Amino acid sequence: MADEVRIGTFSSTIEQIPGKELDLRKRLRVHERLIQGFLFLCGAISIFTTVGIVVYLGREAFKFFALPEVTLIQFFTGTVWQPKIEEFGILPLLSATLITTGIAMLVAIPTGLAVAIYLSEYASPRARGIIKPTLEILAGIPTVVLGYFALTWVTPLLRGLIGENVVQIYNTASAGLVMGILILPLISSMVEDALSAVPNSLREGAYGVGATKLEVATQVVVPAAISGITAAIIIDARP
Repeated sequence: MADEVRIGTFSSTIEQIPGKELDLRKRLRVHERLIQGFLFLCGAISIFTTVGIVVYLGREAFKFFALPEVTLIQFFTGTVWQPKIEEFGILPLLSATLITTGIAMLVAIPTGLAVAIYLSEYASPRARGIIKPTLEILAGIPTVVLGYFALTWVTPLLRGLIGENVVQIYNTASAGLVMGILILPLISSMVEDALSAVPNSLREGAYGVGATKLEVATQVVVPAAISGITAAIIIDARP
């Protein structure tokens, strides 16, 4: 009699297991659908926000060019930007942007490449563990702080060295230098990642034929990582 009770209890337990698994699967499916719906909502918000920005900018641009005093020829070829007197030439803005970006690249690319080569090929693990996080922290400095630094320190320095009559308070030189400082940590970090991704077999082969550390870095590692270096420069060289 006791054996029959045990057998009956065991069989009832076996019958209950599929039901529990079915309930668990239903709950998991509900959770998955909720997560999928939330992710879809986030993606839709991002898409609608982007489309809204494009539509708003396009509408405002259409209103701007619909004004009788604004023409496309004047806008793209004008050399004066003074909205108060209805002068809307964009060439000064474009030229200032290009000059500032060029100065920043002249500062950031050579320095960033040198720092990346040092971290990848010369620095000890301890030094790399200190310098790399420091660069990543510097990359998070707000641009407002750097702009204030350019206005209160870099500009007076340039005016003292070159001359107050040559360097104005608002100038592209100080802006370009500070932009170079701004993107230097980003270029250094991304280029160092590209150099570190080069297989060690290439380095060992170069050392095996008698190459020095500098030759390995400049003639083997850098050419092998040129695609990553180019991508880092293009990504960080944003106006």
